[in-house]
Amino acid sequence: MRFPSREQIAVLRERYPRGTRVELLAMDDPQAPPTGTMGEVMGVDDAGQLLVRWETGSSLRLIPSVDSFRIAEKGGRS
Repeated sequence: MRFPSREQIAVLRERYPRGTRVELLAMDDPQAPPTGTMGEVMGVDDAGQLLVRWETGSSLRLIPSVDSFRIAEKGGRS
């Protein structure tokens, strides 16, 4: 597994600030919420994964280079 650079992490944190709303389009994981589920980005970890709190109550992370999702509403900076 190749970890992203500090610069790549900074770009992800800029693109997906805390509070950004995302919609899941596809995730190859048996624990994945249903397609179309909305979630709120809580942050980006040092591995480049999005920490998401899903409306289903789950907190499964998104991997931008693997999972399919879209930004529904851009969050604020914090």
